[in-house]
Amino acid sequence: MGVDLSRVKEREKLASRGSVPYWQRLRPGCFVGFRPSAKGGAGTWLGRAYDEEQSGYRFKALGDFADKPSSERFAIAKQAAEAFAVEVERGGIADDGDKIETVGDACRQFAKSRDDDAARFRRYVYSDPIAKVKLAKLRRSQVAAWRQRLGATPSLVSRRKEGEPVTRPRSLATINRDMAVFRTALARVLALGAPNTEAAWQEPLKPIKNAVKRRTLYLNRDQRRALLEKVSDEAAPFVRTLCLLPLRPGAVAALTAADFDKRTKELTIGKDKSGHRRRILVPDVAAGLLATQAKDKLPTAPLFMRGNGKPWDKETWKVPIASAATAAKLPTGTTAYTLRHSTITDLVSAGLPLLTIAQISGTSAEMIERHYGHLARDAAVEALAGLAL
Repeated sequence: MGVDLSRVKEREKLASRGSVPYWQRLRPGCFVGFRPSAKGGAGTWLGRAYDEEQSGYRFKALGDFADKPSSERFAIAKQAAEAFAVEVERGGIADDGDKIETVGDACRQFAKSRDDDAARFRRYVYSDPIAKVKLAKLRRSQVAAWRQRLGATPSLVSRRKEGEPVTRPRSLATINRDMAVFRTALARVLALGAPNTEAAWQEPLKPIKNAVKRRTLYLNRDQRRALLEKVSDEAAPFVRTLCLLPLRPGAVAALTAADFDKRTKELTIGKDKSGHRRRILVPDVAAGLLATQAKDKLPTAPLFMRGNGKPWDKETWKVPIASAATAAKLPTGTTAYTLRHSTITDLVSAGLPLLTIAQISGTSAEMIERHYGHLARDAAVEALAGLAL
Protein backbone atom coordinates (compact mmCIF):
# COMPACT_ATOMS: atom_id res chain seq x y z
CA MET A 1 0.00 0.00 0.00
CA GLY A 2 1.30 3.46 -0.89
CA VAL A 3 2.01 6.19 1.60
CA ASP A 4 -0.81 8.56 2.63
CA LEU A 5 0.76 12.00 2.40
CA SER A 6 -2.35 13.67 3.84
CA ARG A 7 -1.50 12.32 7.30
CA VAL A 8 1.00 14.55 9.11
CA LYS A 9 2.27 11.79 11.40
CA GLU A 10 2.83 9.45 8.47
CA ARG A 11 4.79 12.15 6.62
CA GLU A 12 6.93 12.82 9.67
CA LYS A 13 7.93 9.15 9.79
CA LEU A 14 9.17 9.13 6.20
CA ALA A 15 12.92 8.73 5.82
CA SER A 16 14.80 11.00 3.46
CA ARG A 17 15.64 9.30 0.16
CA GLY A 18 17.82 12.12 -1.19
CA SER A 19 16.28 13.44 -4.38
CA VAL A 20 13.70 10.63 -4.60
CA PRO A 21 10.22 11.77 -3.48
CA TYR A 22 7.25 9.78 -2.20
CA TRP A 23 4.34 9.90 -4.65
CA GLN A 24 0.59 9.72 -4.08
CA ARG A 25 -1.82 9.27 -6.98
CA LEU A 26 -4.62 11.81 -7.00
CA ARG A 27 -6.24 10.65 -10.25
CA PRO A 28 -5.06 9.03 -13.50
CA GLY A 29 -2.06 11.00 -14.75
CA CYS A 30 -1.94 13.31 -11.73
CA PHE A 31 0.30 12.83 -8.68
CA VAL A 32 1.42 14.85 -5.70
CA GLY A 33 4.88 14.14 -4.28
CA PHE A 34 6.69 14.86 -1.05
CA ARG A 35 10.43 14.87 -0.50
CA PRO A 36 11.36 14.81 3.24
CA SER A 37 14.23 17.04 4.30
CA ALA A 38 17.38 15.24 5.43
CA LYS A 39 18.11 18.17 7.77
CA GLY A 40 14.78 18.20 9.56
CA GLY A 41 13.12 20.94 7.51
CA ALA A 42 9.57 21.11 6.22
CA GLY A 43 10.31 19.06 3.12
CA THR A 44 9.42 19.82 -0.50
CA TRP A 45 6.17 19.18 -2.38
CA LEU A 46 6.10 18.30 -6.07
CA GLY A 47 3.58 17.77 -8.83
CA ARG A 48 3.67 15.18 -11.60
CA ALA A 49 1.33 15.09 -14.57
CA TYR A 50 1.11 13.00 -17.71
CA ASP A 51 1.34 14.90 -20.99
CA GLU A 52 -0.65 13.04 -23.64
CA GLU A 53 0.78 15.11 -26.48
CA GLN A 54 4.37 14.39 -25.46
CA SER A 55 3.59 10.87 -24.16
CA GLY A 56 5.60 11.51 -21.01
CA TYR A 57 5.44 12.95 -17.51
CA ARG A 58 5.97 16.58 -16.54
CA PHE A 59 7.27 17.63 -13.14
CA LYS A 60 7.05 20.77 -11.07
CA ALA A 61 8.47 21.79 -7.68
CA LEU A 62 5.56 23.25 -5.71
CA GLY A 63 7.46 24.55 -2.66
CA ASP A 64 7.71 23.63 1.01
CA PHE A 65 4.72 25.62 2.34
CA ALA A 66 6.71 26.04 5.57
CA ASP A 67 4.69 29.16 6.45
CA LYS A 68 1.52 27.05 6.65
CA PRO A 69 0.47 24.67 9.45
CA SER A 70 1.53 21.06 8.84
CA SER A 71 -2.11 19.97 8.77
CA GLU A 72 -2.86 22.28 5.82
CA ARG A 73 0.17 21.59 3.60
CA PHE A 74 -1.18 18.50 1.86
CA ALA A 75 -4.39 20.25 0.81
CA ILE A 76 -2.39 23.18 -0.58
CA ALA A 77 0.05 20.88 -2.39
CA LYS A 78 -2.84 18.76 -3.73
CA GLN A 79 -4.54 21.85 -5.13
CA ALA A 80 -1.29 23.04 -6.72
CA ALA A 81 -0.57 19.60 -8.21
CA GLU A 82 -4.07 19.38 -9.70
CA ALA A 83 -3.75 22.88 -11.15
CA PHE A 84 -0.42 21.89 -12.70
CA ALA A 85 -2.01 18.75 -14.18
CA VAL A 86 -4.81 20.81 -15.72
CA GLU A 87 -2.24 23.16 -17.23
CA VAL A 88 -0.36 20.21 -18.71
CA GLU A 89 -3.55 18.68 -20.09
CA ARG A 90 -4.47 21.96 -21.77
CA GLY A 91 -1.06 22.19 -23.42
CA GLY A 92 0.00 25.20 -21.41
CA ILE A 93 3.46 23.82 -20.53
CA ALA A 94 6.25 24.64 -22.97
CA ASP A 95 8.41 21.74 -24.10
CA ASP A 96 11.62 22.01 -22.06
CA GLY A 97 13.42 19.23 -23.87
CA ASP A 98 13.26 16.93 -20.84
CA LYS A 99 10.36 14.72 -21.89
CA ILE A 100 10.31 11.55 -19.83
CA GLU A 101 8.43 8.92 -21.74
CA THR A 102 10.41 5.68 -21.51
CA VAL A 103 12.55 3.84 -19.00
CA GLY A 104 15.61 5.05 -20.88
CA ASP A 105 14.41 8.66 -20.59
CA ALA A 106 14.02 8.27 -16.83
CA CYS A 107 17.55 6.90 -16.50
CA ARG A 108 19.06 9.66 -18.65
CA GLN A 109 17.30 12.33 -16.61
CA PHE A 110 18.51 10.78 -13.35
CA ALA A 111 22.10 10.39 -14.57
CA LYS A 112 22.53 13.92 -15.96
CA SER A 113 24.89 14.94 -13.15
CA ARG A 114 25.98 11.44 -12.12
CA ASP A 115 28.84 10.23 -14.31
CA ASP A 116 29.19 6.84 -12.62
CA ASP A 117 25.48 6.10 -12.93
CA ALA A 118 25.47 7.27 -16.55
CA ALA A 119 28.23 4.77 -17.34
CA ARG A 120 26.30 2.03 -15.54
CA PHE A 121 23.15 2.76 -17.54
CA ARG A 122 25.12 2.77 -20.80
CA ARG A 123 26.28 -0.76 -20.05
CA TYR A 124 23.08 -2.31 -18.75
CA VAL A 125 20.02 -0.23 -19.67
CA TYR A 126 20.26 1.84 -22.84
CA SER A 127 21.18 -1.10 -25.05
CA ASP A 128 18.60 -3.38 -23.39
CA PRO A 129 15.01 -3.78 -24.64
CA ILE A 130 13.69 -2.33 -21.39
CA ALA A 131 15.02 1.13 -22.30
CA LYS A 132 12.28 1.53 -24.92
CA VAL A 133 9.42 0.47 -22.65
CA LYS A 134 6.93 3.27 -21.95
CA LEU A 135 6.85 4.15 -18.27
CA ALA A 136 3.06 4.08 -18.27
CA LYS A 137 3.17 0.47 -19.50
CA LEU A 138 6.06 -0.84 -17.43
CA ARG A 139 5.23 -4.21 -15.89
CA ARG A 140 6.76 -6.41 -13.21
CA SER A 141 7.50 -9.18 -15.72
CA GLN A 142 9.50 -6.79 -17.93
CA VAL A 143 11.65 -5.66 -15.01
CA ALA A 144 12.12 -9.27 -13.88
CA ALA A 145 13.33 -10.19 -17.37
CA TRP A 146 15.82 -7.30 -17.29
CA ARG A 147 16.96 -8.48 -13.86
CA GLN A 148 17.67 -11.96 -15.27
CA ARG A 149 19.61 -10.54 -18.21
CA LEU A 150 21.64 -8.37 -15.83
CA GLY A 151 22.56 -11.37 -13.68
CA ALA A 152 23.68 -13.31 -16.76
CA THR A 153 25.93 -10.47 -17.97
CA PRO A 154 29.56 -11.03 -16.92
CA SER A 155 31.50 -8.25 -15.18
CA LEU A 156 34.49 -6.81 -16.96
CA VAL A 157 37.69 -7.30 -14.99
CA SER A 158 39.74 -5.35 -17.52
CA ARG A 159 38.68 -2.71 -20.02
CA ARG A 160 41.96 -2.57 -21.86
CA LYS A 161 41.64 -1.52 -25.48
CA GLU A 162 44.05 -4.20 -26.65
CA GLY A 163 43.64 -7.94 -26.31
CA GLU A 164 40.64 -10.00 -25.31
CA PRO A 165 38.48 -8.53 -22.53
CA VAL A 166 38.79 -10.31 -19.20
CA THR A 167 35.47 -11.07 -17.49
CA ARG A 168 34.10 -12.92 -14.50
CA PRO A 169 30.61 -13.92 -13.36
CA ARG A 170 28.69 -10.98 -11.93
CA SER A 171 28.64 -11.13 -8.13
CA LEU A 172 25.43 -10.81 -6.15
CA ALA A 173 26.76 -7.62 -4.54
CA THR A 174 27.36 -6.08 -7.98
CA ILE A 175 23.85 -7.04 -9.08
CA ASN A 176 22.47 -5.33 -5.97
CA ARG A 177 24.36 -2.12 -6.76
CA ASP A 178 23.17 -2.11 -10.37
CA MET A 179 19.55 -2.74 -9.33
CA ALA A 180 19.64 -0.08 -6.61
CA VAL A 181 20.60 2.69 -9.03
CA PHE A 182 18.02 1.53 -11.58
CA ARG A 183 15.29 1.41 -8.94
CA THR A 184 16.16 4.89 -7.68
CA ALA A 185 16.00 6.34 -11.19
CA LEU A 186 12.55 4.83 -11.78
CA ALA A 187 11.24 5.77 -8.34
CA ARG A 188 11.78 9.43 -9.16
CA VAL A 189 9.11 9.27 -11.84
CA LEU A 190 6.98 6.23 -11.00
CA ALA A 191 4.77 5.49 -8.04
CA LEU A 192 5.26 2.05 -6.53
CA GLY A 193 2.85 -0.50 -7.92
CA ALA A 194 0.38 -2.47 -5.83
CA PRO A 195 2.19 -5.46 -4.26
CA ASN A 196 1.89 -8.84 -5.95
CA THR A 197 0.50 -7.40 -9.17
CA GLU A 198 1.96 -6.76 -12.64
CA ALA A 199 2.05 -3.07 -11.71
CA ALA A 200 4.59 -3.78 -8.95
CA TRP A 201 7.61 -2.96 -11.13
CA GLN A 202 9.69 -2.42 -7.98
CA GLU A 203 9.45 -5.98 -6.62
CA PRO A 204 12.02 -7.67 -8.93
CA LEU A 205 14.51 -4.99 -7.86
CA LYS A 206 14.56 -5.92 -4.19
CA PRO A 207 18.16 -6.46 -3.00
CA ILE A 208 19.46 -9.98 -2.73
CA LYS A 209 19.96 -10.91 0.90
CA ASN A 210 23.42 -11.79 2.22
CA ALA A 211 24.97 -10.76 -1.11
CA VAL A 212 27.93 -8.92 0.38
CA LYS A 213 30.74 -11.22 1.45
CA ARG A 214 33.06 -10.27 4.26
CA ARG A 215 36.51 -9.31 3.05
CA THR A 216 38.99 -11.65 4.67
CA LEU A 217 42.32 -10.84 3.05
CA TYR A 218 44.21 -8.71 5.54
CA LEU A 219 47.78 -7.44 5.30
CA ASN A 220 49.49 -6.64 8.57
CA ARG A 221 51.86 -3.69 8.84
CA ASP A 222 54.95 -5.71 8.06
CA GLN A 223 53.32 -7.02 4.89
CA ARG A 224 52.30 -3.52 3.86
CA ARG A 225 55.84 -2.28 4.44
CA ALA A 226 57.11 -5.12 2.25
CA LEU A 227 54.66 -4.08 -0.46
CA LEU A 228 55.89 -0.48 -0.33
CA GLU A 229 59.49 -1.63 -0.58
CA LYS A 230 58.75 -3.49 -3.81
CA VAL A 231 56.35 -1.08 -5.50
CA SER A 232 57.67 1.18 -8.28
CA ASP A 233 58.75 4.74 -7.48
CA GLU A 234 56.01 6.04 -9.76
CA ALA A 235 53.24 4.30 -7.80
CA ALA A 236 54.77 4.58 -4.32
CA PRO A 237 53.07 7.84 -3.19
CA PHE A 238 49.66 6.58 -4.33
CA VAL A 239 50.06 3.17 -2.67
CA ARG A 240 51.52 4.68 0.53
CA THR A 241 48.45 6.89 0.86
CA LEU A 242 46.21 3.82 0.63
CA CYS A 243 48.24 2.34 3.50
CA LEU A 244 47.81 5.48 5.62
CA LEU A 245 44.17 6.42 5.02
CA PRO A 246 41.06 4.14 4.81
CA LEU A 247 39.92 5.58 1.49
CA ARG A 248 38.72 3.90 -1.69
CA PRO A 249 41.41 3.75 -4.38
CA GLY A 250 39.17 5.59 -6.82
CA ALA A 251 38.61 8.43 -4.35
CA VAL A 252 42.38 8.83 -3.85
CA ALA A 253 43.00 8.75 -7.60
CA ALA A 254 40.41 11.53 -8.12
CA LEU A 255 42.03 13.95 -5.64
CA THR A 256 43.44 17.22 -6.94
CA ALA A 257 46.07 19.50 -5.44
CA ALA A 258 43.34 21.88 -4.25
CA ASP A 259 41.72 19.12 -2.18
CA PHE A 260 44.46 19.22 0.45
CA ASP A 261 44.75 22.18 2.83
CA LYS A 262 48.31 22.18 4.12
CA ARG A 263 47.53 24.79 6.76
CA THR A 264 44.72 22.85 8.48
CA LYS A 265 45.82 19.35 7.40
CA GLU A 266 42.35 18.73 6.02
CA LEU A 267 41.63 16.63 2.97
CA THR A 268 38.44 17.06 0.93
CA ILE A 269 37.21 13.89 -0.72
CA GLY A 270 34.98 14.75 -3.64
CA LYS A 271 34.44 11.97 -6.14
CA ASP A 272 33.62 8.85 -4.18
CA LYS A 273 31.10 6.04 -4.04
CA SER A 274 29.25 7.78 -1.20
CA GLY A 275 28.39 10.61 -3.58
CA HIS A 276 28.91 13.35 -0.99
CA ARG A 277 31.91 15.62 -0.50
CA ARG A 278 33.44 15.27 2.92
CA ARG A 279 36.45 16.68 4.77
CA ILE A 280 38.71 14.69 7.05
CA LEU A 281 41.62 15.67 9.24
CA VAL A 282 44.67 13.57 8.35
CA PRO A 283 47.55 12.57 10.69
CA ASP A 284 50.95 14.23 10.41
CA VAL A 285 52.57 11.42 8.42
CA ALA A 286 49.83 11.48 5.79
CA ALA A 287 49.77 15.29 5.81
CA GLY A 288 53.49 15.41 5.00
CA LEU A 289 53.01 13.00 2.11
CA LEU A 290 50.05 14.94 0.71
CA ALA A 291 51.86 18.26 1.06
CA THR A 292 54.79 16.91 -0.94
CA GLN A 293 52.44 15.69 -3.68
CA ALA A 294 50.63 19.04 -3.86
CA LYS A 295 53.79 21.16 -3.96
CA ASP A 296 54.15 23.38 -7.06
CA LYS A 297 51.04 21.89 -8.70
CA LEU A 298 48.12 23.82 -10.14
CA PRO A 299 44.93 23.51 -8.03
CA THR A 300 43.23 21.33 -10.65
CA ALA A 301 46.21 19.02 -11.21
CA PRO A 302 45.94 15.40 -10.00
CA LEU A 303 47.35 15.10 -6.51
CA PHE A 304 48.83 11.73 -7.49
CA MET A 305 50.26 11.76 -11.00
CA ARG A 306 51.63 9.01 -13.14
CA GLY A 307 54.81 9.57 -15.09
CA ASN A 308 52.80 10.89 -18.06
CA GLY A 309 51.02 13.48 -15.91
CA LYS A 310 47.71 11.64 -15.89
CA PRO A 311 45.89 10.46 -12.75
CA TRP A 312 45.83 6.84 -11.66
CA ASP A 313 42.86 4.61 -12.48
CA LYS A 314 41.85 1.00 -11.99
CA GLU A 315 43.61 -0.15 -15.13
CA THR A 316 46.93 1.51 -14.21
CA TRP A 317 47.23 1.06 -10.45
CA LYS A 318 46.56 -2.69 -10.41
CA VAL A 319 49.66 -3.55 -12.46
CA PRO A 320 52.32 -2.08 -10.10
CA ILE A 321 50.44 -3.33 -7.04
CA ALA A 322 50.17 -6.86 -8.42
CA SER A 323 53.85 -6.87 -9.38
CA ALA A 324 54.92 -5.59 -5.96
CA ALA A 325 52.69 -8.13 -4.19
CA THR A 326 54.30 -10.95 -6.13
CA ALA A 327 57.82 -9.66 -5.44
CA ALA A 328 57.01 -9.29 -1.73
CA LYS A 329 55.49 -12.82 -1.65
CA LEU A 330 52.16 -11.54 -0.39
CA PRO A 331 48.93 -13.60 -0.55
CA THR A 332 47.32 -14.12 -3.93
CA GLY A 333 44.49 -11.67 -4.46
CA THR A 334 46.22 -8.67 -2.93
CA THR A 335 44.73 -5.55 -4.53
CA ALA A 336 44.45 -1.83 -3.90
CA TYR A 337 41.19 -2.47 -2.07
CA THR A 338 43.00 -4.90 0.26
CA LEU A 339 44.89 -1.90 1.63
CA ARG A 340 41.65 -0.07 2.46
CA HIS A 341 40.28 -3.16 4.19
CA SER A 342 43.52 -3.62 6.15
CA THR A 343 43.57 0.01 7.30
CA ILE A 344 39.94 -0.10 8.43
CA THR A 345 40.64 -3.36 10.25
CA ASP A 346 43.48 -1.72 12.19
CA LEU A 347 41.28 1.25 13.15
CA VAL A 348 38.50 -1.03 14.41
CA SER A 349 40.94 -3.22 16.34
CA ALA A 350 42.43 -0.09 17.91
CA GLY A 351 39.05 0.75 19.41
CA LEU A 352 38.09 3.77 17.29
CA PRO A 353 34.29 4.27 17.30
CA LEU A 354 32.62 2.58 14.34
CA LEU A 355 30.70 5.73 13.45
CA THR A 356 33.93 7.72 13.28
CA ILE A 357 35.54 5.09 11.06
CA ALA A 358 32.47 5.12 8.81
CA GLN A 359 32.64 8.89 8.43
CA ILE A 360 36.36 8.87 7.62
CA SER A 361 36.16 5.99 5.15
CA GLY A 362 33.03 7.25 3.40
CA THR A 363 30.64 4.42 4.15
CA SER A 364 27.78 3.76 6.55
CA ALA A 365 28.08 2.66 10.16
CA GLU A 366 25.86 -0.27 9.19
CA MET A 367 28.41 -1.49 6.65
CA ILE A 368 31.27 -1.10 9.12
CA GLU A 369 29.28 -3.05 11.70
CA ARG A 370 28.42 -5.75 9.17
CA HIS A 371 32.00 -6.31 8.02
CA TYR A 372 34.07 -5.35 11.05
CA GLY A 373 31.74 -5.48 14.04
CA HIS A 374 33.18 -8.83 15.13
CA LEU A 375 36.59 -7.18 15.52
CA ALA A 376 35.15 -4.44 17.69
CA ARG A 377 33.47 -7.03 19.88
CA ASP A 378 36.71 -9.01 20.16
CA ALA A 379 38.55 -5.82 21.21
CA ALA A 380 35.87 -5.14 23.81
CA VAL A 381 36.19 -8.67 25.23
CA GLU A 382 39.96 -8.20 25.55
CA ALA A 383 39.43 -4.87 27.28
CA LEU A 384 36.98 -6.44 29.73
CA ALA A 385 39.42 -9.26 30.40
CA GLY A 386 41.98 -6.65 31.38
CA LEU A 387 39.62 -5.40 34.06
CA ALA A 388 39.56 -8.75 35.87
CA LEU A 389 40.73 -8.50 39.47
